[in-house]
Parts: sequence; C-alpha cells; structure tokens
Amino acid sequence: MADINDYHWRNSMRPTRFFAFDSRAALGVVLVIVHIRLWTILLALVVIIGFWFAERAGYSFDSACRRIRTLLLGPKRPGLAIKANRKLVDYGK
Repeated sequence: MADINDYHWRNSMRPTRFFAFDSRAALGVVLVIVHIRLWTILLALVVIIGFWFAERAGYSFDSACRRIRTLLLGPKRPGLAIKANRKLVDYGK
C-alpha cells in the first residue's frame, strides 16, 4: 500500500486514468451506456484503442487531439475568421 508521504502536490496535475486509458477517452463508454447500439460500441472501441495507440507513440490525450485536428484542417489556420480580420488603415496623412 502506498505511504501517505508518496502523495505530493506535484502529482495533482497527473491525468486521471480509467484502467489503462485516459479518462477522457472513456467518454465513449458513457455514450454506449446511454445509447446501446452496435455502432456506438464500435465507435467507442475505435476511439479508446486509437488514443491508446497515440499514447503508446508518445502523445498525450491533448496533443493527440491537436494532431488529429491538424491532420483534418491543415497546418495553416488563421487566428481569426476572415470576417474578423481588420483592414489596414493609415491615419498618418
């Protein structure tokens, strides 16, 4: 059993785990419990196994989500929407 001295404040930022998986990847299990269908079971398994493989490759859950977003959207994304970009104005005249 772990000693009380093994718990330290620096361990408070460690990710929560659901067995061997990050707990956020286990949200698919909640979806399966709410909506029991074959496709939700398969989707949950694919997501959990996919993030497990990403974790084995050295990605954390957050960085794996960012990597998937980069693969889907491309590496070049503006910080603002096109409508939100302002036109350059020269007030020096």
